[in-house]
Amino acid sequence: MKLIQLLVVDDHTLFRRGLIALLLQDGRFNIMAQAGDVGEALRCVAYGAPDLILLDNHLPGVRGVDGIGALKAAFPGAQIVMLTVSEDEKDLAAALQAGADGYLLKTVESEDLCDSIVKVLAGESVVSPEMMTKLVTVFRANKPRTSTAATLTPVPLEAQEAQGIALLSAREREVLMLIARGESNKVIARNLDIAETTVKIHVQHILRKLQLTSRVQAAVYAASLEQ
Repeated sequence: MKLIQLLVVDDHTLFRRGLIALLLQDGRFNIMAQAGDVGEALRCVAYGAPDLILLDNHLPGVRGVDGIGALKAAFPGAQIVMLTVSEDEKDLAAALQAGADGYLLKTVESEDLCDSIVKVLAGESVVSPEMMTKLVTVFRANKPRTSTAATLTPVPLEAQEAQGIALLSAREREVLMLIARGESNKVIARNLDIAETTVKIHVQHILRKLQLTSRVQAAVYAASLEQ
Protein backbone atom coordinates (compact mmCIF):
# COMPACT_ATOMS: atom_id res chain seq x y z
CA MET A 1 0.00 0.00 0.00
CA LYS A 2 1.30 3.42 -0.98
CA LEU A 3 2.12 5.50 2.06
CA ILE A 4 0.47 8.87 2.55
CA GLN A 5 3.17 11.54 2.25
CA LEU A 6 2.94 14.28 4.90
CA LEU A 7 4.60 17.68 5.35
CA VAL A 8 4.48 18.89 8.97
CA VAL A 9 4.80 22.65 9.57
CA ASP A 10 5.09 23.77 13.20
CA ASP A 11 7.60 26.11 14.81
CA HIS A 12 7.68 24.29 18.18
CA THR A 13 10.48 21.80 17.66
CA LEU A 14 9.57 19.47 20.51
CA PHE A 15 5.91 19.33 19.52
CA ARG A 16 6.78 18.81 15.85
CA ARG A 17 9.24 16.03 16.66
CA GLY A 18 6.77 14.28 18.94
CA LEU A 19 3.92 14.68 16.46
CA ILE A 20 6.04 13.14 13.72
CA ALA A 21 6.97 10.21 15.96
CA LEU A 22 3.28 9.74 16.73
CA LEU A 23 2.23 9.83 13.08
CA LEU A 24 4.94 7.38 12.06
CA GLN A 25 3.47 4.82 14.44
CA ASP A 26 0.52 4.68 12.05
CA GLY A 27 1.52 2.46 9.15
CA ARG A 28 -0.37 4.59 6.66
CA PHE A 29 1.90 7.63 6.85
CA ASN A 30 5.36 8.80 5.87
CA ILE A 31 6.85 12.19 6.75
CA MET A 32 8.39 13.48 3.54
CA ALA A 33 9.54 16.75 5.15
CA GLN A 34 9.09 19.08 8.10
CA ALA A 35 9.42 22.85 8.55
CA GLY A 36 9.30 25.52 11.22
CA ASP A 37 7.66 28.28 9.14
CA VAL A 38 5.94 28.89 5.83
CA GLY A 39 9.13 29.95 4.04
CA GLU A 40 10.91 26.75 5.02
CA ALA A 41 7.85 24.74 4.02
CA LEU A 42 7.91 26.30 0.54
CA ARG A 43 11.54 25.27 0.13
CA CYS A 44 10.51 21.67 0.83
CA VAL A 45 9.29 21.55 -2.78
CA ALA A 46 12.76 20.18 -3.46
CA TYR A 47 11.80 16.99 -1.62
CA GLY A 48 8.74 16.29 -3.73
CA ALA A 49 4.99 16.78 -3.36
CA PRO A 50 3.17 15.87 -0.15
CA ASP A 51 -0.32 14.42 -0.21
CA LEU A 52 -1.25 16.50 2.82
CA ILE A 53 0.22 19.39 4.82
CA LEU A 54 -0.36 19.68 8.57
CA LEU A 55 -0.06 23.42 9.21
CA ASP A 56 0.12 25.33 12.48
CA ASN A 57 -1.26 28.86 12.53
CA HIS A 58 0.97 30.73 15.00
CA LEU A 59 4.20 30.66 12.99
CA PRO A 60 7.03 33.20 12.92
CA GLY A 61 6.81 35.60 10.00
CA VAL A 62 3.82 34.61 7.88
CA ARG A 63 0.93 33.08 9.83
CA GLY A 64 -0.28 29.68 8.74
CA VAL A 65 -3.64 30.94 7.48
CA ASP A 66 -1.89 33.63 5.44
CA GLY A 67 0.46 31.10 3.86
CA ILE A 68 -2.20 28.68 2.61
CA GLY A 69 -2.41 30.28 -0.82
CA ALA A 70 1.36 30.10 -1.39
CA LEU A 71 1.48 26.50 -0.19
CA LYS A 72 -1.38 25.53 -2.48
CA ALA A 73 0.47 27.15 -5.39
CA ALA A 74 3.76 25.43 -4.52
CA PHE A 75 2.16 22.03 -3.95
CA PRO A 76 -0.74 21.70 -6.41
CA GLY A 77 -3.10 18.95 -5.37
CA ALA A 78 -1.87 18.79 -1.77
CA GLN A 79 -4.53 18.97 0.92
CA ILE A 80 -3.98 21.32 3.88
CA VAL A 81 -5.21 20.72 7.41
CA MET A 82 -4.69 23.34 10.08
CA LEU A 83 -3.52 21.82 13.38
CA THR A 84 -3.52 24.64 15.88
CA VAL A 85 -4.42 25.83 19.38
CA SER A 86 -6.39 28.76 17.97
CA GLU A 87 -10.10 28.61 18.70
CA ASP A 88 -10.64 32.05 17.19
CA GLU A 89 -13.49 32.13 14.66
CA LYS A 90 -11.53 34.63 12.55
CA ASP A 91 -8.69 32.13 12.09
CA LEU A 92 -11.15 29.34 11.32
CA ALA A 93 -13.01 31.40 8.72
CA ALA A 94 -9.78 32.73 7.17
CA ALA A 95 -8.33 29.23 6.87
CA LEU A 96 -11.40 27.76 5.18
CA GLN A 97 -11.78 30.76 2.89
CA ALA A 98 -8.12 30.45 1.88
CA GLY A 99 -8.67 26.85 0.86
CA ALA A 100 -7.79 24.77 3.93
CA ASP A 101 -9.36 21.31 3.80
CA GLY A 102 -9.64 20.95 7.54
CA TYR A 103 -9.25 22.76 10.86
CA LEU A 104 -8.30 20.70 13.89
CA LEU A 105 -7.38 21.79 17.38
CA LYS A 106 -4.29 20.35 19.03
CA THR A 107 -6.61 18.88 21.64
CA VAL A 108 -7.71 16.32 19.04
CA GLU A 109 -7.25 12.67 20.02
CA SER A 110 -4.36 10.99 18.23
CA GLU A 111 -6.53 8.36 16.55
CA ASP A 112 -8.98 11.05 15.45
CA LEU A 113 -6.12 13.06 13.94
CA CYS A 114 -4.95 10.08 11.89
CA ASP A 115 -8.48 9.23 10.78
CA SER A 116 -9.11 12.88 9.87
CA ILE A 117 -6.06 12.89 7.59
CA VAL A 118 -7.44 9.87 5.74
CA LYS A 119 -10.92 11.43 5.54
CA VAL A 120 -9.54 14.62 3.99
CA LEU A 121 -7.66 12.63 1.38
CA ALA A 122 -10.92 10.81 0.64
CA GLY A 123 -12.52 14.13 -0.19
CA GLU A 124 -14.06 15.09 3.15
CA SER A 125 -13.54 18.31 5.07
CA VAL A 126 -12.86 18.02 8.78
CA VAL A 127 -13.40 20.55 11.55
CA SER A 128 -12.97 19.93 15.26
CA PRO A 129 -16.38 19.46 16.91
CA GLU A 130 -15.53 22.31 19.31
CA MET A 131 -15.34 24.66 16.33
CA MET A 132 -18.53 23.62 14.54
CA THR A 133 -20.80 25.96 16.52
CA LYS A 134 -18.40 28.84 15.87
CA LEU A 135 -18.29 27.93 12.20
CA VAL A 136 -22.07 28.10 11.95
CA THR A 137 -22.05 31.41 13.86
CA VAL A 138 -19.48 32.93 11.52
CA PHE A 139 -21.40 32.13 8.36
CA ARG A 140 -24.84 32.92 9.75
CA ALA A 141 -23.94 36.23 11.35
CA ASN A 142 -21.25 37.00 8.76
CA LYS A 143 -19.10 38.42 11.51
CA PRO A 144 -16.89 36.72 14.11
CA ARG A 145 -17.57 37.23 17.77
CA THR A 146 -14.96 37.89 20.44
CA SER A 147 -13.13 34.71 21.34
CA THR A 148 -12.15 33.63 24.81
CA ALA A 149 -9.66 31.15 23.43
CA ALA A 150 -6.72 32.82 25.18
CA THR A 151 -7.82 31.28 28.46
CA LEU A 152 -7.97 27.84 26.85
CA THR A 153 -4.56 27.78 25.20
CA PRO A 154 -2.67 24.60 26.18
CA VAL A 155 0.56 24.84 28.10
CA PRO A 156 3.40 24.67 25.50
CA LEU A 157 5.20 21.35 25.54
CA GLU A 158 8.54 23.17 25.64
CA ALA A 159 7.67 24.29 29.16
CA GLN A 160 7.48 20.71 30.43
CA GLU A 161 10.46 19.79 32.60
CA ALA A 162 12.46 16.67 31.78
CA GLN A 163 11.85 15.26 35.26
CA GLY A 164 8.08 15.51 34.80
CA ILE A 165 7.91 11.80 33.98
CA ALA A 166 9.25 11.07 37.48
CA LEU A 167 6.00 12.44 38.92
CA LEU A 168 4.06 9.54 37.45
CA SER A 169 3.48 6.21 39.15
CA ALA A 170 4.62 3.01 37.43
CA ARG A 171 1.06 2.29 36.29
CA GLU A 172 0.61 5.84 34.97
CA ARG A 173 3.80 5.47 32.94
CA GLU A 174 2.42 2.27 31.42
CA VAL A 175 -0.79 4.06 30.50
CA LEU A 176 1.16 7.00 29.05
CA MET A 177 3.24 4.75 26.80
CA LEU A 178 0.11 3.01 25.53
CA ILE A 179 -1.46 6.41 24.83
CA ALA A 180 1.66 7.26 22.80
CA ARG A 181 0.98 4.19 20.65
CA GLY A 182 -2.46 5.59 19.87
CA GLU A 183 -4.34 3.01 21.93
CA SER A 184 -7.89 3.78 23.08
CA ASN A 185 -8.96 3.51 26.73
CA LYS A 186 -10.69 0.25 25.92
CA VAL A 187 -7.53 -1.29 24.46
CA ILE A 188 -5.38 0.05 27.31
CA ALA A 189 -7.79 -1.47 29.85
CA ARG A 190 -7.60 -4.83 28.09
CA ASN A 191 -3.80 -4.76 27.83
CA LEU A 192 -3.33 -3.86 31.51
CA ASP A 193 -6.25 -5.99 32.74
CA ILE A 194 -7.92 -3.09 34.51
CA ALA A 195 -11.31 -1.37 34.21
CA GLU A 196 -11.82 1.27 31.51
CA THR A 197 -12.99 3.71 34.19
CA THR A 198 -9.66 3.16 35.97
CA VAL A 199 -7.83 4.04 32.76
CA LYS A 200 -9.79 7.30 32.54
CA ILE A 201 -8.74 8.17 36.08
CA HIS A 202 -5.09 7.43 35.26
CA VAL A 203 -5.31 9.66 32.17
CA GLN A 204 -6.72 12.51 34.27
CA HIS A 205 -3.85 12.13 36.77
CA ILE A 206 -1.26 12.04 33.96
CA LEU A 207 -2.56 15.26 32.40
CA ARG A 208 -2.65 17.01 35.77
CA LYS A 209 0.85 15.93 36.81
CA LEU A 210 2.42 16.81 33.47
CA GLN A 211 0.43 20.06 33.19
CA LEU A 212 -1.01 19.00 29.85
CA THR A 213 -4.51 19.65 28.59
CA SER A 214 -5.25 16.83 26.17
CA ARG A 215 -4.64 13.19 25.42
CA VAL A 216 -2.84 14.01 22.16
CA GLN A 217 -0.43 16.29 24.05
CA ALA A 218 0.27 13.39 26.42
CA ALA A 219 0.98 11.15 23.45
CA VAL A 220 3.27 13.73 21.87
CA TYR A 221 5.06 14.19 25.21
CA ALA A 222 5.66 10.44 25.52
CA ALA A 223 6.77 10.07 21.91
CA SER A 224 9.26 12.91 22.40
CA LEU A 225 10.88 11.10 25.32
CA GLU A 226 11.82 8.27 22.96
CA GLN A 227 13.62 10.56 20.49
